[in-house]
Amino acid sequence: MTTITIDSRHRVELIDITDQVRAAIRASSIDEGLAVVYTPHTTAAVTINENADPDVARDLVVALNKLIPFDDNYRHVEGNSAAHVKSSLVGASETLIISGGAPLLGTWQGVYFCEFDGPRRRQVQVRVVGA
Repeated sequence: MTTITIDSRHRVELIDITDQVRAAIRASSIDEGLAVVYTPHTTAAVTINENADPDVARDLVVALNKLIPFDDNYRHVEGNSAAHVKSSLVGASETLIISGGAPLLGTWQGVYFCEFDGPRRRQVQVRVVGA
């Protein structure tokens, strides 16, 4: 298993971790199989989306902040309930197919770490399993 350390800089942001995931897969020497990309944080997530245009990640952040506002009569005393809701909606992991020693991603796809309660130091684990 490979652990990727991420230092987020904003309260909510999407951070492209595609290159780090590719490196973890290469380091495993597995040509065909699966890679699970997982974050063990209840106020963060992992997703796959377009990484060609940075405005897509920005638009996702804007839309999630509109759907789940920071203040909305939440009862959780830490003040980060919106981050917990966003994490549950997006999800803590993605499973990638490995083909030819690389993640099978579409032309415009990338893997993102989603920070919903930053800035913080976070971790993402990549577990590669051969077919």
